[in-house]
Amino acid sequence: MAAFVGASGSAFFAAQRTASVNVAVCGKAGVRRAVAPSMKVFDWKKRGAEAYSGRAEMGEMSVTTVIPAPGSRKRKTRKGRGVAAGQGRSCGFGMRGQKSRSGNPTRPGFEGGQTPLYRRLPKYVGRPMGPGHTKTMYNLVKLDILNKCAEGEVVTFDALVESGKMTKGKFKLAKIMGGAELTVKNLTVKAHAFTSSAVEAIEAAGGKCVLLSPTTGEDINMEELE
Repeated sequence: MAAFVGASGSAFFAAQRTASVNVAVCGKAGVRRAVAPSMKVFDWKKRGAEAYSGRAEMGEMSVTTVIPAPGSRKRKTRKGRGVAAGQGRSCGFGMRGQKSRSGNPTRPGFEGGQTPLYRRLPKYVGRPMGPGHTKTMYNLVKLDILNKCAEGEVVTFDALVESGKMTKGKFKLAKIMGGAELTVKNLTVKAHAFTSSAVEAIEAAGGKCVLLSPTTGEDINMEELE
């Protein structure tokens, strides 16, 4: 056929084939149109009257008719339901190995036997109070304990432990607590801290409160501090 019509004939048939392809694709000969990208959210109903079809309060927004925004709730992945589904054969666990077995293969924070990160890092400052807290802890001495002392005695926490009036504490500092009546008079009480009620009770009984240094344990002259 090409030999019969010549070179011009073959060019004519090629042009006809190109025109037929353009018509099939675009609907018009010689016109090519770009397809605009679609922003449609699949598998969701349109918001509006269609979303409230079958509801008693159709068209009214209320607590019982509020629906999630399109695309805000993702569907759960169905695993083990065929290779074409994407998670069908091994369900994302691979072929073999520890992490492919049933149950939890390792505990949280496990790093294969080496010291994990949560144990390598230092602890918070001020434990057990929490990060950054530096609360001072005291051995508490109540006024009921001071009532067991003799009049005019010099009282310290170590002296109370040695005399058997108190048991040994786990802190280095001692604090005198109030909240009771002091019957023993003229006591000289030495401690690292006093409550205001304890100071009033000791001084009302003719006693004296001596503040000790938390570092050296020596007496602190309160007049010099003032």
